[in-house]
Amino acid sequence: MATIEKLPMLADGHAVLVSTLRRLKETERPEVVEQIEVARAHGDLSENAEYHAAKERQGQIEAQVIELEDQLARAVIIDPTTLSGDKVVFGATVHLLDEDDKKIVYQIVGHTEADARRGRISYNSPLGRALIGRRIDDEVEVTTPSGDRYYTIEAVEFI
Repeated sequence: MATIEKLPMLADGHAVLVSTLRRLKETERPEVVEQIEVARAHGDLSENAEYHAAKERQGQIEAQVIELEDQLARAVIIDPTTLSGDKVVFGATVHLLDEDDKKIVYQIVGHTEADARRGRISYNSPLGRALIGRRIDDEVEVTTPSGDRYYTIEAVEFI
């Protein structure tokens, strides 16, 4: 029997997925159905670009709905404020010092929530995988496309 892979995420990431699914179902899906009906009314469907574009968009929306419903069904919401310790786990905010003594702060999140510019990296990213399970003062080596990078964990917070 196959096991279902759980998908850890923070509450705000879950809320974004729910909101996106609601928008697709309640707004975009009805709009594209209306566009298909209008295009159908124009006659010959074989050469009707509006009809084909609307049908293609409908397929994209349905694929997104299926993907979002799957992600939400597998979601496990983690509240980092309920965690503690000095070990890096999902939801932890990690303070790093890189090899150039530059301070960097990342929160370990799910892949649907990751945004490195906002300081949120996926637990599946190379750096995220290297950090999980490590403790304060551990040195971490990460292989990136631009070469090996080295970090020291200065602090772990659960905020």
